[in-house]
Amino acid sequence: MDASRSDVLILGGGVIGLACAYYLLKSGATVRILEQGTPGCGSSHGNCGTITPSHAAPLAMPGALGVALRSMLRSDAPLYLNPRFDGPRLRWMLGFARHCNWRDFDHAARARAAILNRSRSLLPALIRDEGLDCEFREGGVLYVYRTPQALQGDEKHHAQLLDQLGVEVQRLRGDEVEAMEPALKPGVAGGLFHPGDARLRPDRYVAELARRVLELGGSIETGARIDHVGTRDGSIDFVRTTRGVFRGDRVVMALGAWSPLLGRQLGLHLPMQPGKGYSLTYTRPVHAPRHALVLREAAVCVTTWDSGYRLGSTMEFSGYSEGLNRTRLDALRRGAAQGLHEPEGPQLLEEWWGWRPMSVDEVPIIGPSTRWSNLTLATAHGMLGVSMSAATGELVAGMLGGKGLPIDPTPYAPARFGA
Repeated sequence: MDASRSDVLILGGGVIGLACAYYLLKSGATVRILEQGTPGCGSSHGNCGTITPSHAAPLAMPGALGVALRSMLRSDAPLYLNPRFDGPRLRWMLGFARHCNWRDFDHAARARAAILNRSRSLLPALIRDEGLDCEFREGGVLYVYRTPQALQGDEKHHAQLLDQLGVEVQRLRGDEVEAMEPALKPGVAGGLFHPGDARLRPDRYVAELARRVLELGGSIETGARIDHVGTRDGSIDFVRTTRGVFRGDRVVMALGAWSPLLGRQLGLHLPMQPGKGYSLTYTRPVHAPRHALVLREAAVCVTTWDSGYRLGSTMEFSGYSEGLNRTRLDALRRGAAQGLHEPEGPQLLEEWWGWRPMSVDEVPIIGPSTRWSNLTLATAHGMLGVSMSAATGELVAGMLGGKGLPIDPTPYAPARFGA
């Protein structure tokens, strides 16, 4: 048997797995990552790259289920629930519905804010000290509204929440937004500006993290699809892959949307569903936005880098269905055209889709398994994997190293699901 042992074996080489590897290596552990594709080839690759303490609020709030159910009639809706019957997805939706109340909304928002703020505070030094070339900019994120109704709704459930959480949000009139961002078409009703947010190019951030993991002595096994996990005496004994068999004294599951599939093999109940997202990447337009934008009515995120330009977002619950949905891509283009003078770049470089790992309560699952003594989970970051990556890596390294933890890990514990 081709066995290779390390202190920590990390399952998954996306942004979360790589961040865990980085912080574990810095703590002195030996680390090996098992990745079925290449580092960051999943949802880490094609998201919009915004770093957003402003995204503390979860989707689940009173009325959200009704929006989701109505979306079944519109395949181009920003939040789309595929009407095809799917038992696991139906169970997830029923669990999601139970969290659509203000008590759970507040709990999730505070848990998300803690890890988002910690990660935001770590990123600038991480990128600077490690020389990560990923076009990191601290320019804030601007939410743009074309109807007073949408602005008023977000003022009530978004801006006031951020006020309570101590996350700065600036209320702007329509003329102030248009003066601040000349790329926008006229007719803006108002805006909410989040000066503490930032942006980076996520595919480059992941590539640079992978580079540093290797330079620090870590190993990354690419093309290593997991076939079987062997257990013994209440712990994980080995992981068999298409690249061989590997062992670790500790195992970290950072498989994103694939986590519940492997979890079933281990008898773990992980109430997660893949939330499918899409993006379009272009060469940079001449009149590209100065800020990262969220065009709220269309739910389109717009990010500009020196090296390119991306339209992204949307949330589609269609289970593990693969491939591009042309209707969703057209909705991105249409939403951008409604708000921007130059909505698309000169050259289309990539049409992308990916599965975001959505937990039923929209709080990440981070911490020791209650079933397997040497397993730690680091998954279910939803749309915020890049934003939460640094703090998740720091938290996992602290847990495995027995060090003091900078934030309270209790809200993220797998024990809340018996996992």
